[in-house]
Amino acid sequence: MTRLFQTQYVPLLRLASSLGADDPENIVAEAYFQLCKRWHHLQQKQAAAAYLRTTIHNLARMHHRRQHTIHHHARSTTAEMVLSAETTALQHHDHHTLHQALQQLPARQKQALVLRHWHGLTQNEIAALLQVTVGTVKTHTHRAVNALTHTLTPLR
Repeated sequence: MTRLFQTQYVPLLRLASSLGADDPENIVAEAYFQLCKRWHHLQQKQAAAAYLRTTIHNLARMHHRRQHTIHHHARSTTAEMVLSAETTALQHHDHHTLHQALQQLPARQKQALVLRHWHGLTQNEIAALLQVTVGTVKTHTHRAVNALTHTLTPLR
């Protein structure tokens, strides 16, 4: 374990840094801690360096996810606190107006538009889901956007 630390610490620190870790030293330390906990279960001791690299990848990914979640919740909480009653009412009105305009679209156009822009599906995924060609999805989406633009522009 001592030799592993002496030979691998600096490369692992570089790896953690290159993965964008804010605190690469802590991630490397955590990886070594995880290895120590599993040292007796490790079948091949020469695989320890690979185990450390994999652990660092996983810890960095988990750290990024946690940071993303924290920032997302902080933004949404801040946005909720800043919105006035007037702004909230206007947003509700806009949402209601958009919902009404969507209801006026033909079913396939509405499906293609909602799947694409609200659910984030790709055109290929939508085509498979609706059992149509990608070209048909493009056409329905384009026509739906044009219809909504035509319907909502006078309201602005």
